[in-house]
Amino acid sequence: MAAKKKSVLAQRANELEDAVVRMFTGEAPAPKAKKKRKAKRKPAKAAAAKGAVKKAKKAAKKPAKKAKKAAKKVARKAKRKARR
Repeated sequence: MAAKKKSVLAQRANELEDAVVRMFTGEAPAPKAKKKRKAKRKPAKAAAAKGAVKKAKKAAKKPAKKAKKAAKKVARKAKRKARR
């Protein structure tokens, strides 16, 4: 199990405590910890392509739905005319 990460407040308190102890013992100040750099995210070409395919599919659905609706409308109209 991973060690529990200290809160920022607890870290600062520890640093202060260390600094005070060093002040009275005459020790040299501790070397500053290096800042962690965030990993840069590379734009995922595959993900972008996947998104484009999804959008294209969604765009193709709209006219298909309209055509289906129009076909149903024509069928209903024909049915009504046949009854007269």
